[in-house]
Amino acid sequence: MRFVTRFAPSPTGYLHLGHALSVLTAFDAARAAGGRFLLRVEDIDQGRSRPEFEAAIYEDLAWLGIAWESPVRRQSEHMAAYAGALESLIDRQLVYRCFRTRREIAEAIASAPHGVSEDMFGGEALPAEEEAARIAAGESFAWRLSLRKARSFLGPAYFSLVFEDDAGPIRAEPGRHGDVVLARKDFPTSYHLASVWDDALQGVTHVIRGEDLRDAAHLHVLLQKLLNLPQPIYRHHRLILGEDGKRLAKRDRSATLRALRESGATPGDVRAMLGMNAPQG
Repeated sequence: MRFVTRFAPSPTGYLHLGHALSVLTAFDAARAAGGRFLLRVEDIDQGRSRPEFEAAIYEDLAWLGIAWESPVRRQSEHMAAYAGALESLIDRQLVYRCFRTRREIAEAIASAPHGVSEDMFGGEALPAEEEAARIAAGESFAWRLSLRKARSFLGPAYFSLVFEDDAGPIRAEPGRHGDVVLARKDFPTSYHLASVWDDALQGVTHVIRGEDLRDAAHLHVLLQKLLNLPQPIYRHHRLILGEDGKRLAKRDRSATLRALRESGATPGDVRAMLGMNAPQG
């Protein structure tokens, strides 16, 4: 099996040092394994994605010395594929329409003694007549994955889901996320659905990303099982923290690669800031 990994940024702001750590870690791993490195633009957030940020991604990565295969997969160009994946879940009644507003959900989570839980959203569709009436009234809704139905559909396999991580095999606990949103009334996907679909389609064998996304693997292996997709190996690296002790965000302008480049920093300086050695070969 040839090593294939990827870097999948969202064009909602300029890349920062945290992104540099992620892409350099993945790129160096691909080179060391004699494998492939892919770039994917996850631009499904139509309200925040901007062409100028996408252009900056290519500029910043080229400046860092990153080389990627062409063409770059842009998620906004593949909505029909995600809609097809969603439809397969709808056909098996593994998802249901949830009509709760974001405010109602926030209030439910705030009042729950243990935060998000599997039974918070009910796990079932509304009675047919009520659902039909709300659809006819034009109400908005989200397509939520029913953990209850997923568990019934998979049987014992649900309880034996594991994923390979840096620390070895980890038993997956999809229930920690509750019934997650996989799509909305007028939008056929979410980060979770699009990400696992694209990793499988692109033949990604190793997902290398920050430890803030470690929890997502618990859900992603369930989606892979339900959609009959191959499961990659996961590696989660440390995060770069700002002076406030929190992970860097795109609003931290001083730590953006664009700002560092304009200040005269070199790619070698960036590696030094991250505590990374120059790649071999």
